[in-house]
Amino acid sequence: MGDDMKNKSIWSYYLNSNDIKVIDEDECVDIVIIGGGITGLSIAYSYLNDNYKVCLLEKNTIGSGITSKSTAKITYLQDGIYSKISKLRSDNDAKLYYESQKEAIDRILKIIDMHHIDCDLKKSDSYLFTIEGNTKTIIKEEKLLTSFGCKIDNIDVLPDGLKVKRGIKCEDTYTFNPIKYLNGLKEIIKDKIPIYENSCVKKIIKKKEYYLVRTNNHTIKAKYVILCTHYPYFLFPYLMPLKCSLEKSYIALFKDNSNINFQGITCDKQTLSIRYVEDKYKLLLINSTNLAYSQNDVANFKNFINNKPEFVWSNIDIITKDYLPYIGLIENNFYIATGYNTWGMTNSMLASLIIHDLIDDKNNKYSKLVDPKRKDNLIISIKYPLYLINNIYSFLNSKIIKNKNWYSNKVRFEKINGIGIAIYTDDFGEEHKVINKCPHLGCSLIFNEIELTWDCPCHGSRFDLSGNSIEGPSNYNITYKG
Repeated sequence: MGDDMKNKSIWSYYLNSNDIKVIDEDECVDIVIIGGGITGLSIAYSYLNDNYKVCLLEKNTIGSGITSKSTAKITYLQDGIYSKISKLRSDNDAKLYYESQKEAIDRILKIIDMHHIDCDLKKSDSYLFTIEGNTKTIIKEEKLLTSFGCKIDNIDVLPDGLKVKRGIKCEDTYTFNPIKYLNGLKEIIKDKIPIYENSCVKKIIKKKEYYLVRTNNHTIKAKYVILCTHYPYFLFPYLMPLKCSLEKSYIALFKDNSNINFQGITCDKQTLSIRYVEDKYKLLLINSTNLAYSQNDVANFKNFINNKPEFVWSNIDIITKDYLPYIGLIENNFYIATGYNTWGMTNSMLASLIIHDLIDDKNNKYSKLVDPKRKDNLIISIKYPLYLINNIYSFLNSKIIKNKNWYSNKVRFEKINGIGIAIYTDDFGEEHKVINKCPHLGCSLIFNEIELTWDCPCHGSRFDLSGNSIEGPSNYNITYKG
């Protein structure tokens, strides 16, 4: 592992900490958007020229959450997703999802072009391929996409020379810099719609005809609430743990001066995702796993990054039971947008189109497809106990096995005055102590030696070495003051 390797996303260098406005008084609005990632900004943009009074609240800074960890592909060729939807739902639902992704891509391109947003947008052909020999999925995807009217080319080698067992290629797909895109959206929006950063929502209270959204020091009264956080907390009765699983991915960025430009992903059990960045880097997502990851997952990744990447980071995605996102009304003017199944760039735009139409009481042809309250058929319902078992396993594993044998000697767990403490000793010998319990639902933490963070294996909350909450669903810190 190279000494110059940076253990954070390359997109994080474009985060803008200037011109930050913190909420400093109580407000009364029509719509409050909670979450300042690509979904929140996309929805805010959709209200730019409407008569609604809108504001947006972001816990940290715009784009600093999951959006900054993305591979940032703007594509409709998404793993073997159409085969999965077809199997669990129907061919018609798979086609409708395909159309939604195409429409979302068109909308993103129009916004970038209309406002001349400098976000390194590049046309980039997409490849779906198998190395391990999963040709059935490739054949099924090709058949479905062709029936949808999509032009498909068969390939047996990628543009970088990698030979594959079987593959397909699609055009009219793109890549970009997601944070530069959000910075552009923020500049367009901020003079008409207040964007409050470093403004963490602590509580949402339902009244008869409105909501009270409380931050640390102020309250916003709103008729509509749109929750655009990655993992939708405040929704305990909705039982999110039974409706989805969490998947952790590791991403590394290597120097590459080949001037090749394409994007691709395998449909194999071992995920490999590829794209090129700024004409000088090759980005590889090389492992996807359950959050309660095993020794082999971490060991495999550490072996991989011995190839000395320039950047390395991880990401967490919400995977739904039927591989369709949850976008729409939960109850009483409360909307959510989540569960993007690793394809957040397009589905964030889809969320803005759907929720805008729903609040305006307009028909949207995709709204029933991704309705958070949609009914499950028998095949999908079988997944309920699987997700329950998965969450129980994550919880028990975090409690029972703390000193996992893949940790280095820099990580240890102790009890001090009856309190479980997690300790990391840095390269200078300084000990960083935190309380070893996630405030969300009480899971014990695991240490992410790639990014030097404490992560919750149950629902994906993350904390820095000082115990500060950097990613939800937990909004509270685990700082140890002993």
